Amino acid sequence: MSESSLRIGLVLPDVMGTYGDGGNALVLRQRARMRGIDAEIVELTLDDDVPDSLDVYTLGGAEDAAQRLATRHLSDHPGLQRAAEKGTPVLAICAAIQVLGHWYETSSGERVSGISMFDVTTSPREVRAIGELITAPCLDGLTQPLSGFENHRGATALGAGAKPLGRVRHGVGNGGGDAVEGVVQGSVIGTYMHGPLLARNPEFADYLLARATGSELAPLDLPQVDRLRRERLAVAR
Repeated sequence: MSESSLRIGLVLPDVMGTYGDGGNALVLRQRARMRGIDAEIVELTLDDDVPDSLDVYTLGGAEDAAQRLATRHLSDHPGLQRAAEKGTPVLAICAAIQVLGHWYETSSGERVSGISMFDVTTSPREVRAIGELITAPCLDGLTQPLSGFENHRGATALGAGAKPLGRVRHGVGNGGGDAVEGVVQGSVIGTYMHGPLLARNPEFADYLLARATGSELAPLDLPQVDRLRRERLAVAR
């Protein structure tokens, strides 16, 4: 974290923001500010380079054409890759998993190369996965169930270098038939959960903030957030 501010990178919201996933950056900023940490969101569009000097990065979902634009831009401006190599936390939502993987296959059968930050590949499912998704986290540091809304046609297979973020309790998840969801590789975390994810999972938000700031965080007493969690978890029972 810089001396003056926690800098949250919102990566390519102009093409990777179909499902309101920019809200994850807003949640990180607000939860930091509520603890007295000065925080700012740095929007990185197709007109911008991608610096490797920010403290945490978030990417959202997109459609096929937007994924191509994002893949090309991140290949030409590899600051995200350099940041991840330094251990900076990166959160990739839905289609961003596919962009950060080795390749993904479009609905028309075309295989498109990704940027290989994840040891994953993604093929199209016959049936779209849509609805509430609940998992038991596999990531050290997370103890509470993860909740989100999935809406994708990808079947993502994890390679040897990647681990799942959670095990599916309700919903589809990665869609590979192994009842797992998401991907973790180093400091980069991917999930198919929208919501935005971090609004529904404050423990996860604080996990990313702690990694970004390098310090332990005081807990926040937010009954309205707890109520949201209970409501969304109850929907999927």
